[in-house]
Amino acid sequence: MKGRNMSRWRDPATDPRAEKKTNLITPEGYTRLQSKRDFLWQVRHPELAQKVREAAAQGDRSENADYTYNKRELNQTLSKVRFLSQRLDVLKVVDREPADKNRVFFGAWVTLENEAGEEESYRIVGPDEADASALLISIDAPRARLLLGKSLDDELSLPTPKGPQLFIITAIRYSVF
Repeated sequence: MKGRNMSRWRDPATDPRAEKKTNLITPEGYTRLQSKRDFLWQVRHPELAQKVREAAAQGDRSENADYTYNKRELNQTLSKVRFLSQRLDVLKVVDREPADKNRVFFGAWVTLENEAGEEESYRIVGPDEADASALLISIDAPRARLLLGKSLDDELSLPTPKGPQLFIITAIRYSVF
């Protein structure tokens, strides 16, 4: 298959070529990862195992596309379950607010205003729960690293697609853990 990456999946937590992730997570993120793992193990795994059994019962497995496809899906599901279980074991849930709520730390919602008066808000979360569409940025992201430790009304230059831009921190708040 031309152009398709057929390399074997590698666990980013143990692959020496991967960047190290921060092991922090919010309680909400931890619950989501647990739910995902539980769904894969309790719902998806039995479904796929049954499909593999049914396809295997049809006879010759070497030319059985259903068997091959479902066996691959089952193996990928089991791999994801193992990865999530191992990841959940090393994560540290941050379930309290920092002593200084006027500075940016893990879990903070930060509102920034640019020179044109446009505002944007982000929450700094762990890499396992980062989701740009939900305005959740990883603590390992360059933008989050630049924000950490800053205070209300601090000015900072942040990279944007249009080049560096000046922002002012207009609000810092922490969700109730």
